[in-house]
Amino acid sequence: MNKDKAILNENKYNKLIVVLSIAIPVVVALLFGVKIDVTLPVFLPPIYASVNAITALVLIAAFVAIKNKNIKLHEKLMKLAIGLSVVFLVMYVLYHMTSDSTKYLGEGGIQYVYYFILITHILLSILVIPFVLITYVRAITNNIEKHKKIAKITFPLWLYVAITGVIVYVMISPYY
Repeated sequence: MNKDKAILNENKYNKLIVVLSIAIPVVVALLFGVKIDVTLPVFLPPIYASVNAITALVLIAAFVAIKNKNIKLHEKLMKLAIGLSVVFLVMYVLYHMTSDSTKYLGEGGIQYVYYFILITHILLSILVIPFVLITYVRAITNNIEKHKKIAKITFPLWLYVAITGVIVYVMISPYY
């Protein structure tokens, strides 16, 4: 595919990227205000934390695959990482729509560490959405040079979000 055609194909996704990048965090925030009188299993948080951990491992495996020039494996692993992130988000929102938020009760300096990790995790989980979408679109439209450039930003952001999601869970799990 020539460069001009790749750019045209990429441009047709731009509105969708903007809409999803805004809609996902807004919808998640709105759904946090919705409470459903259904009790989901208390073991759901370790499941969605495990999904985050698996996502981190899949991202690392995809990075290794592309470094080894295994493009097909890289593509499959990236699609899996996106799917896992969607599964995580659905479970996370459902849990919080049906359960009260758990308060962190740690004291001293550790609470500052927890809140720093939590706040950066939340902010970057919002910020990473357009990066993931743009990176994916650049790959599927075969705009590989631009894909590589943004992937160098997307990968560490997404990996940080996946890993800190697990850390936040581990730190708050004694208080469930």
